[in-house]
Amino acid sequence: MNYCVIALDLDGTLLDNQKRILPQSLAALADARAAGVEVVVVTGRHHIAIHPFYQALEITTPAICCNGAYIYDFNNKKVLSSDPLPPDQARFVLKILQKSDIHAMMYVDDAILYQVPSSNVIHSLAWAETLPKSQRPTLQQVNSLTQATQDVQSIWKLALTHVHIPTLRHFTEIIKTELGLSCEWSWHDQVDISKSDNSKGKRLEQWVSAKGFRMDQVVAFGDNYNDLSMLEAVGLGVAMGNADIAIKARAALIIADHMQPGIAEVIRTRVLE
Repeated sequence: MNYCVIALDLDGTLLDNQKRILPQSLAALADARAAGVEVVVVTGRHHIAIHPFYQALEITTPAICCNGAYIYDFNNKKVLSSDPLPPDQARFVLKILQKSDIHAMMYVDDAILYQVPSSNVIHSLAWAETLPKSQRPTLQQVNSLTQATQDVQSIWKLALTHVHIPTLRHFTEIIKTELGLSCEWSWHDQVDISKSDNSKGKRLEQWVSAKGFRMDQVVAFGDNYNDLSMLEAVGLGVAMGNADIAIKARAALIIADHMQPGIAEVIRTRVLE
């Protein structure tokens, strides 16, 4: 198969535990680009939180962000296409949350909003402090996320976290039943709530088709449940060794974990050769 596109998840996939891209991955991806292969980031992150990785990769392709909620053009600093979460649905979710101790972050426009500094927020703030000011994402504490839904233009997703996973799973089922929203696990303790039918796979297919390629010409790498929609839709879906067994079972290929140069090996043996 002549693969023309490499699609990459970030956390747990392209990034190691220190949020760095392995030098072997950088070299292999640079060689792939030199050979004419398109490299695209497909992430659960907000576009404001991927600047350092875009600069390291030296790519100009738009980023598919927040699990497919939108495509962002870094060159022109604008959203190309999007399906944001309707404000009334976001308010419904937040209303139910008031009865629980589940924490929420709301990804909007050009910022990530939060009410309570949960452990995930504290971790994100600490990571942001390690970056140059020009690359730091805007994480803003607000008095009310509910009020904020009326003050912003677009709500990309709600990221919910809780230390007790069964509690988080139960809440997710309520949201699915009541609103039919997209509920995808992007980390072991985080569920992302977005507009119905939003997914990485759907938005990736939109971009791939617009470029004149087919999905069977794509190699995709991922590690979590929000990656399944693209891993199962492409020509070669690659699961990282650190992925859950359920994800590995639905991937075409399983490689080493994100701390090892498995991505580089696949690129050199399956794409460049």
